[in-house]
Amino acid sequence: MRAVHLLALSAGILGVTPALADDLQKEINNPAQQVLQTVDYANTRFSKLDQINTGNVNKLQVAWTFSTGVLRGHEGAPLVVGDTMYVHTPFPNIVYALDLNQDGKIVWKYEPKQDPNVIPVMCCDTVNRGLAYADGKIILHQADTTVVALDAKTGKVAWSVVNGDPKKGETNTATVLPVKDKVIVGISGGEYGVRCHVTAYSLKDGKKIWRGYSMGPDDEMLVNPEKTTSLGKPVGKDSSLKTWEGDQWKQGGGCTWGWYSYDPKLNLMYYGSGNPSTWNPKQRPGDNKWSMTVWARDVDSGEAKWVYQMTPHDEWDYDGINEMILTDQKVGDKERPLLTHFDRNGFGYTLDRATGELLVAEKYDPVVNWASKVDMDKSSKTYGRPLVQAKYSTEQNGEDVNSKGICPAALGSKDQQPAAYSPKTNLFYVPTNHVCMDYEPFRVSYTPGQPYVGATLSMYPAPNSHGGMGNFIAWDGVNGKIKWSVPEQFSVWSGALATAGDVVFYGTLEGYLKAVDAKSGKELYKFKTPSGIIGNVMTYEHKGKQNVAVLSGVGGWAGIGLAAGLTDPNAGLGAVGGYAALSNYTNLGGQLTVFTLPN
Repeated sequence: MRAVHLLALSAGILGVTPALADDLQKEINNPAQQVLQTVDYANTRFSKLDQINTGNVNKLQVAWTFSTGVLRGHEGAPLVVGDTMYVHTPFPNIVYALDLNQDGKIVWKYEPKQDPNVIPVMCCDTVNRGLAYADGKIILHQADTTVVALDAKTGKVAWSVVNGDPKKGETNTATVLPVKDKVIVGISGGEYGVRCHVTAYSLKDGKKIWRGYSMGPDDEMLVNPEKTTSLGKPVGKDSSLKTWEGDQWKQGGGCTWGWYSYDPKLNLMYYGSGNPSTWNPKQRPGDNKWSMTVWARDVDSGEAKWVYQMTPHDEWDYDGINEMILTDQKVGDKERPLLTHFDRNGFGYTLDRATGELLVAEKYDPVVNWASKVDMDKSSKTYGRPLVQAKYSTEQNGEDVNSKGICPAALGSKDQQPAAYSPKTNLFYVPTNHVCMDYEPFRVSYTPGQPYVGATLSMYPAPNSHGGMGNFIAWDGVNGKIKWSVPEQFSVWSGALATAGDVVFYGTLEGYLKAVDAKSGKELYKFKTPSGIIGNVMTYEHKGKQNVAVLSGVGGWAGIGLAAGLTDPNAGLGAVGGYAALSNYTNLGGQLTVFTLPN
């Protein structure tokens, strides 16, 4: 009887996963909706809707608007499930359910009660990158690290779980990844000496299933010394511990506040880990593994299949958290499963996502100068590593020395603002920062819950260029080349959206929604919304009509001066001075704007 009971129980448990996975995949496959921030598991941010196209996008007009009632930076995008739109805000992370049949009438509102002491612990604004939908639930990861599952119809809390402790500097700005019977979440706090991780919770009830740290002992990272590989070779025992001095790994950073993608065939999830703590490289000798790393993990066990560290012993705060975009493309004569990643460090990487083999590592902004190149010679001792230019090495120049003219700045050639990919053009559309910096590291001591930065920065437009701080580019990921580039006055801090109508949308810090031709980059449409756009453009279909929606609300790292009322040029980790002119073009505000074609 016991054997029969266990067999039945096992079948029941196994039966949950395919059902949930199949149901969510059906929702993802419906182009009339958007149920994930990334549009699909591959992070392509590509919509199959084509009613709005290059021939008529110039006729777009505002259909309706909605005020969120919150200032500060509005990142992420609304979701649409059926006839309901779900809108989120920055702290205090309000969630609205809006009826699309009644121009956004409020169906329900969820307003969490969070301790305002979380706000000063959040690095670089109180943003949130949005909600996810799965299993009839809207999933929100709050600033205070509480993960909440809300009933999509009523807004009532189905379950909640606390993922971290803000008193230690642990906070959240990211979205979540619902996959199979799990919800995968990350954590922020690298500027407070947090040792970061990814965690899988049960989609059904919020119980913790596994957790993998970015650095530390093998068992806590869920790394198998013999099976987990890096550039094709096993990482070996204590691969992380050997690259830190003493117990420094316990305040190691490597945070996980970026985007997550998933390959159902390989059953692997992909994400990046961020900068090591502190920003003063002299205080943490070694490669500081596995910060600044692309991770491929099995979603069921959490075990890492492969890792690739892009910026060993980071000296510039080049967080590695940006999205991993999954495509299948021909490399030579062979179709390969690819992963493309635009890192903060200014290099665009393409890897084989099954094996972790490095295929491409090229600069996607010509001004990148901290490294001459990434060594692609497999026989070389420095294979896969960036070749650092001594002039721009904050480690070699030393503490209390101001290293000048480093490109890109700490906010990277691209920050969290996600790129898009069109299978029609095989091009990636990348919102970029065209910004350089001066960087002066200094000694800092660790106190739990207190800033653990140890560097003073100033930022400015890339010199000897077009004078602006951003470009919107099209990138060939197989050959590692820019196909076209559109200069922008400020960094493009909005996420891109590519569509089957051969239109690519993005927003600007001044507040423009822009539409360009996917093949040429020619501007086809623009409209100025009430505040700067750092949200991600989305599209959906309702009653047979395609709509485009975007959140306005200036802020984020680039807009932190406006968002937090800062005036010291070195405040906001150097961003306030670099973006001081932004206040001449836009102001604070939280608004959703929905666009459609005229009848």
